Amino acid sequence: MNDPAFARTRENGTEFGSIANSGKLLRSALGPMLFKAKDSKLTSRLVKVMGQIKNLDSVSVRGARNVAVGLSNSMAVPMLEGFDFNARATMGSVLNAAIAVDVVTGVLSLSSFDPLQQVRSADGATHFSLQAGFLKLDFATEAFELTQSEEVIYPLVPGVITPVLTPSAVPTLSGTGFHVLLIEFFQEINGVKYLLNNGAFNVLNLVKMS
Repeated sequence: MNDPAFARTRENGTEFGSIANSGKLLRSALGPMLFKAKDSKLTSRLVKVMGQIKNLDSVSVRGARNVAVGLSNSMAVPMLEGFDFNARATMGSVLNAAIAVDVVTGVLSLSSFDPLQQVRSADGATHFSLQAGFLKLDFATEAFELTQSEEVIYPLVPGVITPVLTPSAVPTLSGTGFHVLLIEFFQEINGVKYLLNNGAFNVLNLVKMS
């Protein structure tokens, strides 16, 4: 544990533990929404991205580089923006509509679109829902706060909709802002809507960071 010959190994191990913890922190912070849309390899995919962001830390000494400092680099944002928490159902493969984000209020506004033409749903789906999340997360202190909009359910029928999703409140904590969109699919049988295939086709996308 103290042999100088293994100094690099110890430093690498410390930094790996740090980025793994950062990935876990983001997953925990998004817990209520993440539970509905994730894949089996999410942990490793997120650790990979967190490692890239950690490498942008040009201030801390080797062995102490971390995600909190790396995020201050402007190159970090493109590494996370657009991240899909469920690789089986990515935003680009499911929804063809422009999304505007108000980074102050967390409101997500989708351009007018026809669900039947611009939403790629799984066989058997009769409805889909949209929900916005506004997360503030401080990787240094590990404090976080998540607010969500109401879940709005739409039928998969012809017709144009223009959804506006407003979180219940603006997080009061300081830190990095994460604006996410959750899409869930349902099958209605005798007036009851059932989640389709245990959420395998649900989307959770990191639309914007602020």
